[in-house]
Amino acid sequence: MSEAPRRRPATAQEAKALGHPLRLRILRLCQGRELTNKQLADRLGRDPGTVLYHVKMLAAAGLLEAAPARSGESGALEKPYRSTGMTWWLDGPLVDADPDTAYAPVAAFTDELREAGPASVRLYERFSLHLSPEEVAELDRRILAVLDEYVATDHERLDRPALGGIFLLHHLPD
Repeated sequence: MSEAPRRRPATAQEAKALGHPLRLRILRLCQGRELTNKQLADRLGRDPGTVLYHVKMLAAAGLLEAAPARSGESGALEKPYRSTGMTWWLDGPLVDADPDTAYAPVAAFTDELREAGPASVRLYERFSLHLSPEEVAELDRRILAVLDEYVATDHERLDRPALGGIFLLHHLPD
């Protein structure tokens, strides 16, 4: 097994690129497959110009890359894109962002879950815990260690169904 990349803080450019739900959806769609701007726009129900703006921002941040050009169905040259997979290895890129930006991953996840439908849910855990800041850090470390192992070896399981998820820990209102 090859060694997993190490986590690192996001650059300002990476954090800005990750601060929009549509860009997060583009990255997810381009994970494990190459899609053109038109394919992305069709899948997301968005204008191709809008999608291209977001694609260029992701590419400039190094989170999306151009794949080799190919011939499309009509014989025209297509320029597909694919995720670089680096987003997983960025530590808390939106932690210090404004509230709308920090909420982008939740909004993207909600959109993906709505698109997939309720029958797509494979695992659901809801919980309430009383934890000190140190215990929160330990929980995060342990969960990330397990998830890092799965992410680093995901290329070995590409023949299996793709599953998405989110782990979110928040303060409960009084």
